[in-house]
Amino acid sequence: MKNKSLANKSVVEMVPKPSGIATRMREVLEILGEDPSREGLARTPERYEKALRYITSGYDTKLDEIVNGALFNVKCDEMVVIRNIEFFSTCEHHLLPFFGKCHVAYLPNKRVIGLSKVARLVNMFARRLQIQERLTSQIAAAIQDKISPEGVGVIIEARHLCMQMRGVEKQHGQAVTSAMLGGFRHNKQTRDEFLSLVRTKNS
Repeated sequence: MKNKSLANKSVVEMVPKPSGIATRMREVLEILGEDPSREGLARTPERYEKALRYITSGYDTKLDEIVNGALFNVKCDEMVVIRNIEFFSTCEHHLLPFFGKCHVAYLPNKRVIGLSKVARLVNMFARRLQIQERLTSQIAAAIQDKISPEGVGVIIEARHLCMQMRGVEKQHGQAVTSAMLGGFRHNKQTRDEFLSLVRTKNS
């Protein structure tokens, strides 16, 4: 009898507790005039919550965890450029996706950061409710904070579904934002070199 009781307890503990997000999503579906119990939507609230938690997982990620010691002392005074970093983010105004490519450059000051860490850093900030302008600045500020380079440049080119699916419905519109710190802001030659490298990949 004791064993049967323990078995039942184990089964009960494995049943996931109702989630606030999933529950509210069922209410949203009803408000939209849908039947959340029909076959195609029966598990949609749970799937939606899982997707939402993933695309906003950047809130639970720490910059130090991303870098994880991948900072190296290197004698290098040439520009380091990482182009075409693909990203997907969510517009905080309409909760619709915006996505595109991020180009990052920096001028080392005795230290460099692992190349893959830059891409992970972009993902960390992109996986939050964002606006493109803030995303651009956050990436630049994080690199400046971690390796104190002589300068940082970040350019983001993105397409916004809140502009393509609704509102003006312009399918080919693209937003471009930039953040220039240190040498990239104060030295036109450095800035032009970075911009030239970004344009070259698009030609």
